[in-house]
Amino acid sequence: MGNRPAELRRAITSVFEQEGADVEVVVVGNGADLPELPEGVTTVRLPENVGIPAGRNEGVRATSGDIVLFLDDDGWYRSKDLARHVRERFAAEPALGALSFRIADPDGGPDQRRHVPRLRVGDSRKSSVVTTFLGGASAVRRTAFDEGGGLPGEFFYAHEETDLAWRIMDSGYTIEYDADAVMYHPAVAPTRHENFYRLNARNRVWLARRNLPWPLAFAYLGTWVGLTVLRERDRAALKSWFAGFREGWREDAGPRTPISWKTAWRMTRAGRPPII
Repeated sequence: MGNRPAELRRAITSVFEQEGADVEVVVVGNGADLPELPEGVTTVRLPENVGIPAGRNEGVRATSGDIVLFLDDDGWYRSKDLARHVRERFAAEPALGALSFRIADPDGGPDQRRHVPRLRVGDSRKSSVVTTFLGGASAVRRTAFDEGGGLPGEFFYAHEETDLAWRIMDSGYTIEYDADAVMYHPAVAPTRHENFYRLNARNRVWLARRNLPWPLAFAYLGTWVGLTVLRERDRAALKSWFAGFREGWREDAGPRTPISWKTAWRMTRAGRPPII
């Protein structure tokens, strides 16, 4: 977005410092001009802010590597061995489609539970098979990314990684939360984003409409309506959420390609049935 030049340089530096793996860096200016960047960085300047998933798709198109790592401009890699670790994981496991990294607080605070993409969070330092990944802290096999059709650009923000993750799994790949792959990111609340509640609800409906068999879709959305009502006490937030929920039914969700029941069972065995 062009508003964090110092943080962007820190992120790029942490990538160029990686050892034991060939890396290329692509920076997308999502409707924003880019500052002067180090030599060797490929830049993609988009004329307008097309949203997180569409912007990342444009970045992927400009890459040539077998593995794509996504990194937000305010994050950075803690270890110089992360790229090598990721390369070795994917090389050793042909069925591995994506890795979700552990996000550590640079100020030494505890890992945030919402950054661990599993229903029973448990110990954030324990790796496991999961059914989604964190967009700004992840690595995706390029073939899996392409087979899954990339990120859903129309989502703009929220749940786009889960949409791709479910399609990756439906293509036969696995997804893992790798606690040994660590990145730093400041502890911030997702609600800081404008339209968070509306887009969160709209995209959850789109996610179900696009990817789930109808019995699972209705169960999934019913569960999230109940959870939202129980968790959220702010009336303005609830009003925005339900406005987005209605929008999700009124607006075009894009192509509907429901996952197989076999994939739904694999997700259930991985600890997160697609009804929550």
